[in-house]
Amino acid sequence: MRRFLVRSFPIVSALIVVAVLAACSAVHATAAISDPVVDGSLAPAISQRTAVLAGGCFWGMQLLFQHVKGVVSVTAGYSGGSAKTAGYETVGSGGTGHAEPVRITYDPSKITYGRLLKVFFSVGHNPTELNRQGPDYGTQYRSVIFYGDDDQLRIARAYIDQLNQAKAFSDKIVTQLTPLNGFYPAEGYHQNYAVRNPDDPYIRINDLPKVDHLRQQLPDLYVK
Repeated sequence: MRRFLVRSFPIVSALIVVAVLAACSAVHATAAISDPVVDGSLAPAISQRTAVLAGGCFWGMQLLFQHVKGVVSVTAGYSGGSAKTAGYETVGSGGTGHAEPVRITYDPSKITYGRLLKVFFSVGHNPTELNRQGPDYGTQYRSVIFYGDDDQLRIARAYIDQLNQAKAFSDKIVTQLTPLNGFYPAEGYHQNYAVRNPDDPYIRINDLPKVDHLRQQLPDLYVK
């Protein structure tokens, strides 16, 4: 389903349709999600590293991580397919192999990779849904951690195992662990879309609540 289709309805109908679909995709955590047991330590000095995470539409993920302590910048884009098909219209067909991740540039002296994953799993999306999030469905909206090195793979795999063993969610996590073989920034009109369009019904119902949940559930990681 193309998320733009929802905007062809009258505003009230659009709000009702998106609200119902969003409710079906709410994160079904059975309890507060704990910190990862396996994680790196905070770096001794300011520097920059990157994490590439996908959990549905990149609009909401970009908005969410822009409010996370230690994050320097967030870019919406495409990963999982080739450079020549990394465009919104082709990716939207669901046949290119791409997902819609965000590339998070962060300061490892302020936040660890594992704690970024805590945000990703606890308030970013529903990691138990296969190939969909909210009103969006298709493989391009799948949950994926694109790991950049063995350390990221080790931390991500251990955290998924930890959450599954703790039955943190009502269903098993289906998040894929995939090596990062390329990140292609999305078109300019997608960058900071949620910031520029806060009154869009899709943003109001699906994405702004992510930031509220971050502020309420993980206040030590929230920044304005």
